[in-house]
Amino acid sequence: MGLGILWGLVSVWTGWETFTTDWVKPWGNIFLKLLKLIAVPLIFVSLVKGISSLTDITKLSRIGYKTIAIYLITTVFATSIGLLLVNIMKPGDVFPAEKQEQYREKFSGQIELRQESAREIEKQSPLFFFEDMIPDNIFLAAGDNSKMLQIIFFAVLFSIALVLVPGTKTEVVKDFFDGMNDVILKIVDMIMRFAPIGVFALMAALVVDYSGDADIFTALGMYMITVTLGLFIMILLVYPLMIRLFARIRIPDFLRGILPAQLVAFTTSSSAATLPVTLKQVINELKVSKTIANFVLPVGVTINMDGTSCYQAIAAVFIAQVFGIELTISQQLIIVLTATLASIGSPGIPSGSIVMLIIVLNSVGLPVEGLALILGVDRPLDMLRTVVNITGDSTVSSIVARSEGELG
Repeated sequence: MGLGILWGLVSVWTGWETFTTDWVKPWGNIFLKLLKLIAVPLIFVSLVKGISSLTDITKLSRIGYKTIAIYLITTVFATSIGLLLVNIMKPGDVFPAEKQEQYREKFSGQIELRQESAREIEKQSPLFFFEDMIPDNIFLAAGDNSKMLQIIFFAVLFSIALVLVPGTKTEVVKDFFDGMNDVILKIVDMIMRFAPIGVFALMAALVVDYSGDADIFTALGMYMITVTLGLFIMILLVYPLMIRLFARIRIPDFLRGILPAQLVAFTTSSSAATLPVTLKQVINELKVSKTIANFVLPVGVTINMDGTSCYQAIAAVFIAQVFGIELTISQQLIIVLTATLASIGSPGIPSGSIVMLIIVLNSVGLPVEGLALILGVDRPLDMLRTVVNITGDSTVSSIVARSEGELG
């Protein structure tokens, strides 16, 4: 990110703008295309594996329902906090109106096309949103990144059927998706190894596009402050309050007990990689039974991404603000729903949520190229998002354990 900014400034000062646009920027575009390429298979395979792995609900149905319900409630709450903050602080509005106009002109075709689609939706029946979630043809939906909710619907339907089919008939299918999930995550890992080059190119192109103007960096600084504030509200206010009210654990004891897992989460940016440490701390320090912890925490790695959903809500509205696009109340409600569903499919790996942000942007008609604005500053925010995610997992496991009388 730093080198990209430096290269962009040097290009502006030395007149290398054309060279940077022709030979550096394409690498950033390649990175964006790779992210869009993997979005559909990632969301489908992640959801199928995540939901079909919940077969333990047949034995622990009460625990399972509690777990999923609390996870969904905290995710919606986190998304709502993100939307509230970004509408109050308006980080994208510090971007000058004339620059917003330049950006709108640059992507005018895409914006007009997607806004027209949004206007058509608003003319439809109030139930059109739910009607449109069901695809006519899953293969056509899979070929269009703007139909992510249709893919999510089919993935959920497929997963439920997979769980309900009795006996060992579906073992081959589950093994297939286990293998596919590993392959898809490896592809994401390979793409993210290219991230430094992609971020360098995107940041350099961004500086050149705005001729080294500081306005975009002021907007990015405000965006980072907004996201950080939202995540800290979750870590220091929402979760401690839940722990005290519903698990009856002293807040200092909770924060001290989960701190080692938070540190690992911050350094790895991976809730999946942090899972062994989270399990150890939750069982040994928070005194959650192994039965509860071994069920609730792995499920949380798959479906509980509070930090991710909060960030996605802020990022989507920030991009809209930079483009000078007003999002309606209905569009912001769509963000809440889409960010919640997308966070369920977010892989617990570094920067995995970037791919899912594409779903949120598409759902309200925003150009995916707006990702170029925020990718350069995503890494430190990703580290903090992961801390929120594993803190949420630990909170829910403690609450479920208390409700079942399995908290020491």
